[in-house]
Amino acid sequence: MSSVAPAAPASGSGDTRIIVVVGIAHAVSHFFHLILPPLFPWLKDAFGLSYSELGMVVTVFFVISGIGQSLAGFLVDRVGPLPVMLGAILLFAISAAVLAAAPGYAGLMLGAALAGVGNASFHPVDYSILNRKVSTPRLGHAYAVHGISGNLGWALAPVFVVTIAQFAGWREAFAAASLVALAALAVVWLNREVLETPVHHGVETAAAGRGAPGGAFDFLRLPAVWLSFGFFFAYAFALGGVQTFAPEASRLLHGVPLEWVALCLTIYMLGSAGGTMVGGFLVRDAARAERIIGVCFGIAALVAVGVALLPWPGWAVPVLFGVMGVCGGIANPSRDMLIRRAAPPGATGRVYGVVYSGLDVGMSIAPPFFGLMMDMGMPALVWLGVAIAQAMLIAGAFRAGRATRVRDAAPGTA
Repeated sequence: MSSVAPAAPASGSGDTRIIVVVGIAHAVSHFFHLILPPLFPWLKDAFGLSYSELGMVVTVFFVISGIGQSLAGFLVDRVGPLPVMLGAILLFAISAAVLAAAPGYAGLMLGAALAGVGNASFHPVDYSILNRKVSTPRLGHAYAVHGISGNLGWALAPVFVVTIAQFAGWREAFAAASLVALAALAVVWLNREVLETPVHHGVETAAAGRGAPGGAFDFLRLPAVWLSFGFFFAYAFALGGVQTFAPEASRLLHGVPLEWVALCLTIYMLGSAGGTMVGGFLVRDAARAERIIGVCFGIAALVAVGVALLPWPGWAVPVLFGVMGVCGGIANPSRDMLIRRAAPPGATGRVYGVVYSGLDVGMSIAPPFFGLMMDMGMPALVWLGVAIAQAMLIAGAFRAGRATRVRDAAPGTA
């Protein structure tokens, strides 16, 4: 089997160019996570759909993305990350065009499915490029910029599509989103020479020397891979709760003014972006990754329990969202470093594909679970569920780190 070979690290200026271009591509992938939900009111009226039917459109996106992400890692290892990145961004552009022209529910489903296929490859692609092309001293900064760019994509999408929908219409909003993807495609194409990663045979043999047997699927035997998958599932489950029903649960629990509910999530995302920048400096020593994750998510879990059980004034709730966002952001680069340590040479794309599919699984399950808590009239359980998932993150990080150290210390590893 052919595989992507480790590439020589870039110079300082080359690192910066790679980090920026990959960050732009990653921002577009997160942008497409949130082009549909903000337009639900328009789509509901246009096609006479229920919110459950509209929610299924988003579920299709994440289910296809989760399944495809596992498979995309194999494709990245075989043909290299650049062609896959170009194809994925092109799929985003096509998906938005399909949504813009959708004649009914089936068209929305098709557009969401195409976007899910495009989204599937992004974590295997991004991290394959960063881990192979960016010099080791700058990897923490690369992970920080990568995380910040994703948060900015999430933050921009609702404002972008809703503003255009208000002044022109929902079809025009989707068409404009397609142009955003085409612009990103042009940026990646113009910088393709710094993103190109050589492909050759025989890397799996080297991977076997670090505990990953040479077969294409043998990396699945590594405990660290599945522990990391579980870590990302818990991470996405907690994030899914925060992004969907935590703001409304806070309004019911603490009388947060209605106009502040959306502000809570914005503050969370901005806090996460700022925290990620700080976390990029803290994770220069990869051995500290688990401890940083433990401290940050420990604080976040305590905040979540506090929101569920303590009587806060409404004005304080957005501040608590900000504290949680900062904590999660600081942990993000350490999270990425943890997965890098778990990936043996020659299997980076495959490992990231399987591990990051846990994000899509968690994001698919969290909304109906927390929605059920709200339907049952128990908003406090939303926050307690978020806290439990964050506590699971801490245990998962230390177990994954321990499994990686055991593998690296085994006889015959280098």
